[in-house]
Amino acid sequence: MTGFAAREGGDGQGNGWSWELRSVNGRGLDLRLRLPEGLGALEAPLRKRLSEVVTRGSVTLSLRVSRETGAQAAALDPARLAAALAQLAQIRAAADQAGVATAPVSPAEILSLRGLSDPGEGPGLPAAETLMADAEPLLSAFDAMRLSEGAAIAAVLAGQMDRIAALVEAAGTAAAARAEPQAARLRAAVETVLATADLDPARLAQEVALLAVKTDVTEEIDRLRAHVAAARALLAEGGPVGRKLDFLMQEFNREANTLCSKSQDAALTAIGLDLKLAIDQTREQVQNVE
Repeated sequence: MTGFAAREGGDGQGNGWSWELRSVNGRGLDLRLRLPEGLGALEAPLRKRLSEVVTRGSVTLSLRVSRETGAQAAALDPARLAAALAQLAQIRAAADQAGVATAPVSPAEILSLRGLSDPGEGPGLPAAETLMADAEPLLSAFDAMRLSEGAAIAAVLAGQMDRIAALVEAAGTAAAARAEPQAARLRAAVETVLATADLDPARLAQEVALLAVKTDVTEEIDRLRAHVAAARALLAEGGPVGRKLDFLMQEFNREANTLCSKSQDAALTAIGLDLKLAIDQTREQVQNVE
């Protein structure tokens, strides 16, 4: 199920941040976190909290932290800065010795080098507790969007289930209508065979009965009706029912295939094909459900 939420915050101490949380459909749960350097300790609690909100889909959570100039300067590690300046001096000396001209390096370019600031949660980085508390409204907004989409998809699925139920009833009517003509054809076939061949009438009657059983679709229609009832119950239940619905759609498809293979009647076959199409369309929509 798709979802999106974004949020900005700050701690009043020169730190600002922005969250972005998005999800797309997926068969399992795939959590991807993009956190700034020095805030890796947030990954475990954020993963735990996300898994409490989402159970299916590909979810990406991004956090960007921005710091004011004063806060960034205060977070610089003097020893690392000195080492970086010494390395730059060595590079410039080697270039001069080789006769290679080098451009001057500005303070801003030096400050942009990675690793000059203290990677710990010291000055210049927001506290993990502050960020975790700020993530809660983000998760609430994200969940609200997914619930809204889920309600819309549930309404669509309910309509598609009504369509499937109507086709199942039409199949039941068509199956009942073909019963007498089919029996008449079988009786005519039996009479023809008995008149032209020396066969045991009892054995022939047994074979005809087996043929009638093989073309009987009563059980398939009964199971399709049961599947409709089960699907409607899941939709009414709410919550993460996507996997259950997906399994149920496989069972729908199995019964529809058997119905078509047993049909031996143009009207019933046409209904069976329409039923298979409706099931396929519903199954595609079920892939969007958590």
